[in-house]
Amino acid sequence: MRRSLRDPRIAGGFALAAALVVIAAIGRWLAPHDPFALDLLHSYEGPSSAHWLGQNQDGEDLLSQILVGTRTSLLVGVFVVAISGTTGVLLGAVAGWFGGRLDAAISAVIDFLLAFPGILLAIAVTAVVPEGGLWRVILALSLRGWVGYARLTRGQVLSLRERPYIEAARALGAGHGRILFRHLLPNAMSPVLVEATFGLAGAIRDEAALSFLGLGVEPGTPSWGALLATGRQYLLVAPHIAIFPGIAIMITILAFNFLGDGLRDALDPRGAARR
Repeated sequence: MRRSLRDPRIAGGFALAAALVVIAAIGRWLAPHDPFALDLLHSYEGPSSAHWLGQNQDGEDLLSQILVGTRTSLLVGVFVVAISGTTGVLLGAVAGWFGGRLDAAISAVIDFLLAFPGILLAIAVTAVVPEGGLWRVILALSLRGWVGYARLTRGQVLSLRERPYIEAARALGAGHGRILFRHLLPNAMSPVLVEATFGLAGAIRDEAALSFLGLGVEPGTPSWGALLATGRQYLLVAPHIAIFPGIAIMITILAFNFLGDGLRDALDPRGAARR
């Protein structure tokens, strides 16, 4: 851990990710103003000493809304990664270990889902499911999100299943469950952990995209994508309404991508040397 934190990408990404988690947890208390307080007399005003990031079309404080919206974005990202990762790892491990018809069936489902662009499938799901708010977005993004974890875990299990320690466990009479959860999955977790960091950034991006299109969280729920969509209408009048939510999305995605790049190199030094 000490050696990994010397990498500026890991250190910077970890610091930004930790700051985002803190903001998501206590963002409402960090907000300098009530994020829903209207001040129509000062609509569209730019950054000032009273409102550091300016005010939107209704006079609401933009900084406060961005701080509160951090919770929505991170909640979606964490739950999508948790659901997708758990489902994908289990199905990929089962497919790689047992093989045969089970592997063929799971691989066919994976290939079928890969035929659809992820964001288009999420748009279709959110359009079909009229209600559900945050959980509707999580379901839509998790429906295809597990595929990458499944393919990665399946490949890892296929490469590990013939190792001598697996043969030794078989010879000693270890059952399928013990071999999978005690020997195979712990040794396959390093690339899955890296995939999860990239998946978290992707889920935050996709949630912002759905909210931007009006298919994300319920109206009135602070969301970076919804703030960006609202600000688009006033780019010529008050560009700060769209610029600052866009910067928040960019910084968050960069933080998790930097963390993922650093973890990949730290967990695979030979690959880092080749790159």
